[in-house]
Amino acid sequence: MPGVALSLAVLLFAAWFAAMPALGQTLYKYVTPEGKVVYTDHPPTQGRLIKTITPDAAPATALPPSAAEQLRRLQELRPAAAQIGGTTLYSAVWCGYCTKAKAWLAANRIAYREVDIDTPDGMASFAQAGGGKGVPLLLARGQRVQGFSPASYEKVFAK
Repeated sequence: MPGVALSLAVLLFAAWFAAMPALGQTLYKYVTPEGKVVYTDHPPTQGRLIKTITPDAAPATALPPSAAEQLRRLQELRPAAAQIGGTTLYSAVWCGYCTKAKAWLAANRIAYREVDIDTPDGMASFAQAGGGKGVPLLLARGQRVQGFSPASYEKVFAK
């Protein structure tokens, strides 16, 4: 049975490790002074940092099939529009990550223009901005963030 317990422990660790980027969190790999390799979600207080893993894609809510099809058609008809400064958040009422993104922007006192993709004009604007497969989509400071994670927004708005 010790082999089964070890296999289960390795499987659980692998699942946890795989889920970390999906949660939009930064992961740190370091070696303790005793030589033990450690994976954690907070920076090491001691030891030698080997690697910092920050996910490229933050969690996003997928578009419903009908909206995805409408977006595809609009993108074919219109060239992508250039972002003209300011902060724009493309969102939808039914999107949980959009609610979190708006709360984060409000808590950090960041002015933004919200575009509801469930309106015809909003969907057209989302398509022109090169909207992807989900919302929220944040355009700010010449950068683009698909999905939401506090770390990705902090990176965009770092002073």
